[in-house]
Amino acid sequence: MSPPDPVLLEILGNKFASVTEEMCLTLQRTGRTLYVKETADFACALAGADGRFFAYPRSIGVSGFVGLECLPTIEAAVAACGALEPGDVILTNDPYRSTGLATHLPDLHMIEPYFHEGEIVAYGWCFVHCSDVGGRVASSISPVNTEIFQEGLRIPPLKLLRRGEMSPEVRLFLDANSRTPEANMGDIRAMLASLATGRRRVAQMLGQHGQADLVAAQEALMAYAAGKAEAVLRRIPEGCYSFSDYLDDDAATRLPVRLSVTVEIRDGRVHLDFTGTDPQVATAMNIPSCGRPHAWLTLRMLALVQTLDRSAPLNAGLLRPLSITAPKGSLVNPEEPAATGVRHAAAIRVNDILNGAFGLALPDVLPAAASGTVIPIVMSEPRPSGGRMVQVIEPLIGGTGARHGHDGVDGRDSGISNLANNPVETVEAELGVEVLRYGLRPDSGGAGQWRGGCGMGLSFRVLTDGTHILGRGMERLMFRPWGQAGGQPGLPGSLVVNEGCPRERRLGKIDVLEVNAGDIVTFRTPGAGGWGDPMARDPQAVLADLAAGFVTPDHARRAYGVVLCDGALDNAATEALRRNAPASHGTVFGPEREAWDSIFGSALMDRLNAALLALPLARRQSRRREIYDTVLADLPSDFPRNPASDTQCETAIRRLETCLSSF
Repeated sequence: MSPPDPVLLEILGNKFASVTEEMCLTLQRTGRTLYVKETADFACALAGADGRFFAYPRSIGVSGFVGLECLPTIEAAVAACGALEPGDVILTNDPYRSTGLATHLPDLHMIEPYFHEGEIVAYGWCFVHCSDVGGRVASSISPVNTEIFQEGLRIPPLKLLRRGEMSPEVRLFLDANSRTPEANMGDIRAMLASLATGRRRVAQMLGQHGQADLVAAQEALMAYAAGKAEAVLRRIPEGCYSFSDYLDDDAATRLPVRLSVTVEIRDGRVHLDFTGTDPQVATAMNIPSCGRPHAWLTLRMLALVQTLDRSAPLNAGLLRPLSITAPKGSLVNPEEPAATGVRHAAAIRVNDILNGAFGLALPDVLPAAASGTVIPIVMSEPRPSGGRMVQVIEPLIGGTGARHGHDGVDGRDSGISNLANNPVETVEAELGVEVLRYGLRPDSGGAGQWRGGCGMGLSFRVLTDGTHILGRGMERLMFRPWGQAGGQPGLPGSLVVNEGCPRERRLGKIDVLEVNAGDIVTFRTPGAGGWGDPMARDPQAVLADLAAGFVTPDHARRAYGVVLCDGALDNAATEALRRNAPASHGTVFGPEREAWDSIFGSALMDRLNAALLALPLARRQSRRREIYDTVLADLPSDFPRNPASDTQCETAIRRLETCLSSF
């Protein structure tokens, strides 16, 4: 079958993209919950016979799932339930049984085959993050869950609809396993409406263009995207580039969790090797990639290609020049039944290490680290009649990293998604909460010749006793978003209850935080990293930041060497202060990461993780804890926030080397 001519292919590509956009708009306008109507934590796409997305929306919904694949889910559903017929719709949320299509249980995925004259010509796909699928905590996601069985109802690929009729048995167990069955079913019906929209629009295109051209266009569009990606990769200097970064901890211990990647670029292709990444954790931060070039592991590749060639279409073909090594049993390819509910925290850090590795090849293109966190702040509020109202107050984020020639974006980071903020009025109308402040966090963006984006601050007063607050995915509370080319790291995040009051509590990561009427909860997200030596920043740009409230006068002096006199720039004092400031170069991780690396250097960590992954799965976590307990025994209790002495470091390194030699 010959591909359509280039003009027709361009027309069909735009029509397909429009179909996916209309599917998303249908879903959002008919959805039930804030997370659909306002936050837009959903997506829709069209997949071909190979299960890969040949059309994906550019401007609505979650942007990062282009690399997902439907085919294993379809095959599993057919094996379990029989051949697909018109009107059938597949439902799943199980990361392992869907082979990575779903990545945590609150994400409900649906697939509908689109038929023409008895043949499947495409598949419609959509997903929604629903309010609750049961499990140990309200909203189903807890960072300290130790296995997927604690995270809620697992739905293997099955038929929700048969010939257009919803299965009453499936409806029954969906309702019985949720704290919010009405809200869930409202969003499920919105998903079905979006798939129906896709079906109608594909049928219209078939009537206009015929089956042969539409089917041929699917492969041609992906081949075109693959060619674009290869051309971009050929512009990048060939070689191997390695980078590593850390999650603050695994939410159950104080031990940081390492992610590492080596990017190899050769002849228009790229290979991502995650060897050196820590073993899967006994908490919920694992990424269920199933060893595939999964969307959560490859998103930065998509962003890079579309940054360097904005004409590249958005479909799975962009990933054809990419291959991957994700060691089985590691954080990026866990073995069942590892918990995965907070997998987005690790996925964000994957984005950071890819950003750092590609930045070694293209230092003037890639930015410094973004804020590195997305915190869906959930409120579970008791109802007077019994039960609980579960809603997301805000998907709180930070800013983007600065890059050569450009400051970072303040309070907006679409690195792994396009989630929107929830309007304060809507939140207050649906929940017992009073929002006191929601805005940018001054001085949080990393200083640099180009400044990192500011983080956010959200303070709210709770109005109901016995309310539960969940902050899933809190990160960068210790290891700061790093600066690049001498730019400084952003400030770390924080969580405070009743700040400045006698009942003040300063907290780290939380699972379920119980609060009562009158309590004030304040979340602050990290700022992003700066790019370039801060003393090279144009003083007029610093003055503009002061006027906008992004920096304070004291920070302008300390971080940028900009001195004010009666509110105006003191040129002589500024020049003198800058002249005596030490120059800043390279990647600046911040004092906590520098202290950690002084003991746990890259070479030793690579050896440690290789040795741990060689152990049986059941022994890895206990052996890892034993080693860290031994190495950290004589260090300060709050290390690496409080650095160790040279003698303590030398002793710790010797102990680590002894532990490694014992494997």
